[in-house]
Amino acid sequence: MSQQTISEFARQVIQTEAAAVAAMSAAIGPAFERAVRLILDCKGSVLTSGIGKAGHVARKLSATLASTGTPSHFLSAADAVHGDLGSIRKGDVVLILSSSGESDEILRLLSLVKKLDHPVIAMTASAATGLGRFADVVLEMGTVQEACPLGLAPSASTTAMTALADALALSVMKLRKFTAEDFALFHPAGQLGRKLIRVKEAMTFRRGENLPVASDQLSVGQVLHEVSHIKRRSGAVILVDKDGKLSGIFSDGDLRRLVTDDDVSALRRPIAQVMTQHPKRIAATALAAEAMALMRQHRIDELPVVDEQDRPVGLIDVQDLVVLKMLDVEPDS
Repeated sequence: MSQQTISEFARQVIQTEAAAVAAMSAAIGPAFERAVRLILDCKGSVLTSGIGKAGHVARKLSATLASTGTPSHFLSAADAVHGDLGSIRKGDVVLILSSSGESDEILRLLSLVKKLDHPVIAMTASAATGLGRFADVVLEMGTVQEACPLGLAPSASTTAMTALADALALSVMKLRKFTAEDFALFHPAGQLGRKLIRVKEAMTFRRGENLPVASDQLSVGQVLHEVSHIKRRSGAVILVDKDGKLSGIFSDGDLRRLVTDDDVSALRRPIAQVMTQHPKRIAATALAAEAMALMRQHRIDELPVVDEQDRPVGLIDVQDLVVLKMLDVEPDS
């Protein structure tokens, strides 16, 4: 097979699978809405099941549901008929995926589930399949042309099934009004979770606890004495005006530059003369990834955190973000 022929075939595979996904829009209708409502109203867990490649899609669907606010777990159809059926509990909804809807393991599982009187959602080719005839709600995929040159290996059918499964899970998510904060709670680790951590959660210097803050009316020495009681030192001190609003920041680097000038009166100088005025700041509700981007852009290691009145409520420094492994995370554009 020439390189050109390989490329042409690969494009054909993608086009075939894309067409299969597009065809799934026909499955969106009253039955789809009933399936969404059935999952949304489920008092237990949504158990997904399948065999072979459809089983892999079912496992992925379960993971998507669980990570977006719907309790869910996966049960292999083969394992279910060999003792694992006990994982289905009262109040559960069973969602079975099978393109043919005729696999022996699927039909045996279905008969057992129906005896236990659990509602069943089927994702299959047709309501006329063995699976479709006995399910409470059927999401009909129709006949899908496989991208496999032999027309045998599940390819376009599993791609289409994945798309329909995603449409189902994300529709439930939307109706749950699942928020970014909820998503972060379900994804505390990894890049997805880190991207959604707020500054107020990431910062370790907080007002009323260990925040190095002082009046901009003091001298350098007085400011240093003012924050000397704080056990864990940051790399900077936040300065506020007479109204308690952020007016400046004085860093360790600023202090080093000041004392290396051999000026014996350096500590007696007004802090307002040597602090960085109008420093960058960030809201407590902003994403920590935004703080990281701001620090990178302006080459700073500390960033004051302010409330709606521009009063300091905290300080986030680069070490806070290092601990959270935020150095490789950028905010969404």
